[in-house]
Amino acid sequence: MTPNEIARVQAFLQKKFNNNMIKLMRRPKAKDSVEMLVADEFMGIVYRDEDEGEISYSLSICVLDEDLPKI
Repeated sequence: MTPNEIARVQAFLQKKFNNNMIKLMRRPKAKDSVEMLVADEFMGIVYRDEDEGEISYSLSICVLDEDLPKI
C-alpha cells in the first residue's frame, strides 16, 4: 500500500469509528497490508485487494478469548 492509500484508509477508519487513536502502520515484509492499532495496541490487519481494476480494503480484527470480559 502506498503512503497515500494508508493515509486515506486511516482517515476513513478514524471517521467511521469516531476514534482518532486508530493508526495504520506498515508491515516490514508485506506490501499489500498494514497493521491497525488503537492507542498503540494491535487490533488487526487491513488488506488491499485489486480485482479487475477495482480496489478494495478489508479489515480483519483479532480478538483473543483472554481479552474478553467475564460475564
